[in-house]
Amino acid sequence: MTAVWVLTKKELRSYFSSPIAYIVAVLFLGILGFFYSNSIFMSKSADLRALFSIAHIIYLVFIPAISMRLISEEKRSGTIEVLGTMPLTDWQLVLGKFIPAFILMLITLLFTLINYFTVSFLGDPDTGVVLGGYLGLVLLAAAYLSIGIFTSSLTSNQIVAFITSFTVILLFFVLNQLKFYVGGFLASILEFISSDYHFQSIQRGVIDSRNVIFYVTITFLFIFLTVQVLQSRKWR
Repeated sequence: MTAVWVLTKKELRSYFSSPIAYIVAVLFLGILGFFYSNSIFMSKSADLRALFSIAHIIYLVFIPAISMRLISEEKRSGTIEVLGTMPLTDWQLVLGKFIPAFILMLITLLFTLINYFTVSFLGDPDTGVVLGGYLGLVLLAAAYLSIGIFTSSLTSNQIVAFITSFTVILLFFVLNQLKFYVGGFLASILEFISSDYHFQSIQRGVIDSRNVIFYVTITFLFIFLTVQVLQSRKWR
């Protein structure tokens, strides 16, 4: 794991030595804060449910924007071939790209705790809902980032990577709504593979292992697929 840690530190330095990390945090927190503050004034209730609901919708665009450059930029600049000559496995390369992006999202989410302290001052938020909501956002970020790094590995064009990632993530998001147009067993399948369904379940404050396993499986699956894409270049 030493190689993963070295690459992780390198990526994190590149984030915070440039405006990228700060722009990411300010945009996310600014958009989230605007809509959340409006919802508080409209509902006149000190509650974090609206924050979690808004945040997981912002993820649909925000995470593809973060992840679109992770590998596609390496392909565009040709440094992916240089990395391939280093004592670095494809698994280490993918994890070394995924982990820093995930850490960036965690740091950004930490700043939203300001809302929790504000709401705690104004009222008495449900601790179970708060813990469930944040756990859901962390798991969702990991799953969506894994989809983003996978689509980034498919192309050297960041715009194509963004559109592809957004489309796949949106599909997982809307599957829960499509169940109303079908019935029976198919509806149950669509519901189970919907990222929104599992998030709504966790957000209620009831931590079900099935929801956690779903997100962990999605994350591992797309990281695995990303590794397979990188390994395929050796077969050509």
